[in-house]
Amino acid sequence: MRGMTGHRFRSAEIDTSKPHSARMYDYFLGGKTHYAADTEAARQVEAVWPDVKPWTRANRSFMHRATHWLATEAGIRQFLDIGTGIPTEPNLHQIAQKAAPDARVLYVDNDPIVLAYAQALLLSTAEGRTAYMHADITDPQTILAAEELHDTLDLSQPVALSLNAVMHFIANEQKPYDIVRQLVEPLAPGSYLVLSHGGLDPRSEISDAVTRLYRASGIHVQGRTHEEVLPFFDGLELVEPGVVMPHRWRPESEQARAAAEALDLWIFAGVARKP
Repeated sequence: MRGMTGHRFRSAEIDTSKPHSARMYDYFLGGKTHYAADTEAARQVEAVWPDVKPWTRANRSFMHRATHWLATEAGIRQFLDIGTGIPTEPNLHQIAQKAAPDARVLYVDNDPIVLAYAQALLLSTAEGRTAYMHADITDPQTILAAEELHDTLDLSQPVALSLNAVMHFIANEQKPYDIVRQLVEPLAPGSYLVLSHGGLDPRSEISDAVTRLYRASGIHVQGRTHEEVLPFFDGLELVEPGVVMPHRWRPESEQARAAAEALDLWIFAGVARKP
């Protein structure tokens, strides 16, 4: 089995005194890779937004279904996952390589603890390859120029760019639409963008409270409306059913969709093809 490439982890890089979005996400998924500061911040969010855990699971399930669809129906064999988060099985490469053992996956994240667990957990099939790169989505050109990327992926062939629940941490002044455009631009025709993004709950008091809690913890978060999420897919061909709440994107069953409809899961997700 081929393991990971990339930077070596140094424990001194992890600041456990402040909450981190990836570790809070791990808490919401029921994982164990978080610290007291993350737990406290996550519980404060859950107190004002009880549906945050189902929201997180719905987003994760969308990633699984979209990856499976890309590997089977769309025939994609290369995946670039930016904003990976802490490994939680099944991970993207496990979904992709179960369907296509020769799939190649590059994970990118900027949290040292993600790097630490990526080195330990993200293993590839013998036929494919899985690599990890420690980098920040706000610097797309560094990602695109990196040796890790070109050692793992062939940009002359289609790639699925996965941006799951990451762009809502990018402020408007950081030019989020431009970041996505720069990442999509060098990809070959037939590539795909998979993106999910936190929405704005129509109960403004909940959205406002969640935003305040994250920002008070030093984590910028910015929910966007459906109309504000659509431009991330400009110039691309949306796959049916378009940009929808994740449980409505090709659900595994009508029962699963109906169960999610009973909750307030304000997140938008879509898959689009580069012509």
